[in-house]
Amino acid sequence: MATAVETLDKLERRITITLPLADVQAEVEKRLKIRARTAKAPGFRPGKVPMKMVAQQYGYQVETEVLNDKVGRAFNDAATENNLRVAGFPKIEPKTGEGVAEGSVAFDATFEVYPEVKVGELSAAEVEKTTSAVAESEIDKTIDILRKQRVHYHVKGEHGAHGDGGPDQTAQNGDRVTVDFVGKIDGVEFQGGKAEDYPFVLGEGRMLPEFESAAIGLKVGESKTFPLPFPADYHGKDVAGKTAEFTITMKKVEWAHMPEVDADFAKSLGIPDGDLAKMREDIKLNLEREVKNRVKAKTKDSVMDALIKVSELDVPKSLVEQDIQRLVEMARQDMAQRGMNVKDMPFPPELFSTQAERRVRLGLILAEVVKANKLEATPEQVKAQVEEFAQSYEDPQQVLKYYYSDRRRLGEVEALVLEENVVNYVLGKAKVNEKSVAFDELMGNTAQA
Repeated sequence: MATAVETLDKLERRITITLPLADVQAEVEKRLKIRARTAKAPGFRPGKVPMKMVAQQYGYQVETEVLNDKVGRAFNDAATENNLRVAGFPKIEPKTGEGVAEGSVAFDATFEVYPEVKVGELSAAEVEKTTSAVAESEIDKTIDILRKQRVHYHVKGEHGAHGDGGPDQTAQNGDRVTVDFVGKIDGVEFQGGKAEDYPFVLGEGRMLPEFESAAIGLKVGESKTFPLPFPADYHGKDVAGKTAEFTITMKKVEWAHMPEVDADFAKSLGIPDGDLAKMREDIKLNLEREVKNRVKAKTKDSVMDALIKVSELDVPKSLVEQDIQRLVEMARQDMAQRGMNVKDMPFPPELFSTQAERRVRLGLILAEVVKANKLEATPEQVKAQVEEFAQSYEDPQQVLKYYYSDRRRLGEVEALVLEENVVNYVLGKAKVNEKSVAFDELMGNTAQA
C-alpha cells in the first residue's frame, strides 16, 4: 500500500511504499519452489536439491526480484491513483526506523513529475523567417567548385594532351609542388622538421604562410633558405613560439588542369546524354533543395527561440540527466566512427548540460503546443515528407521501403513533420520579420566560392 504523496520541491515528490513482510516471504517461497524444480547441485539430481540448499543458493536473488516486482507494481499503482505523470525513473531507497510498521518492509520512492507548461501569447512573439534564392551566379560558382574537385596535375614543361603549363616553369599558387625540406632551431634539426618528396598544393594553406611564400618562384632543382617563426599556439609544443631556419629544395612542379565544361564533364555528374542545360538545371534543383533545408532550419531555430521566450515551465532534472547521457553516447559513437580511440576518453557531462536542458525544455513546450492545438503529424504528411527525401535518390522506391520497413525510422520522420507543423502554426500567429540571406552566407562557403 502507498501513503500520501509528499511534495519535496516544485517537481520533486515522494511516496512511501509499505509491503506486508508475510506477502513478500510467501512470494519468495513460491518462486523458490519453482526454482527448485530445475535447481542443480553437486551430488543431487536436477530437481532433487533440498529446499534449504536452494534457499541458500538463490534466496537473496529471488528476494530481490520479488521486492523489485512488488515495489514497482505498487509505485505504478500509486502514480495512477494519484494521477501523477512521472518524469524519468524513481529513486527507490529502503525505509527504516519508527515509521515502518511491525511485520512490514517500506521503501521511499523519490521522483519528479512533468511540469505544467504555460505557453504565452504568440501574437506578441517575434520570429525571423529566413529567405534566400539561387541565382545563375550560384550555379556558376558550384560548377567551378565541381571542376576543382576533379582537378588533375601535369608536370610543368612536359607536353601532353592538355598542353605543357605555359612558359613559366616556376612554382605558383595553384601548383602542386614536391619538395625536400629540413628545419633547424639554433643549428639543430628537430623532430618533424625534415621530409623528402613532400607534396602539397600552393595556396591551400596546408603549410605555414612563410613556407608557401618561400616555395613560390622556385624551379625544379632550386633551393632556398629562410626563417620561419612558429606561432605561439602551434600544435607542436616543442617548436611553438620559436623561429626555425628552413631549407627547401624543389623536386617537382605540377600545374593544375581543371576539366572543361563540356559533355564529358556533364556525364561525369550523372547526365547520361551530356546535355549542359540539363546539367545546370540538375545543379539548380540540388542547390534549391539545400537552400530550402537551410532556410527552414534557420526559421525553425528562430521559432524555437520564440517559444522558449514566451513559455513558463520548470524542467525536470531527471529528464535533463537522461538526455545528457544520450548526448554523451551520441558523441562517443560519432568519434568512434571517425576512427578515434574513445575507450579512455573523458566525456564531462557538464559539456552537454546546456544543450540537454534546451532539448528537454523544447520537447515539453512542443508537446504542449501540439496537444493544445491538435498539430499531430498525419499519415499523409509523413508520406509526403518521405517522398521528398526520396527525390534526391536514384531509386525513390527503395527510400520509401527503407523508411516504411522500420517503425523507428518512420518515427523520426513523424517528429520532423510535427516540428514543421509547430513552426507553421507559430508563423501564423507571431509577428514575422523576413530576412533575406545571401546564398554564400547561408551556405557558409564565401571563402570557398
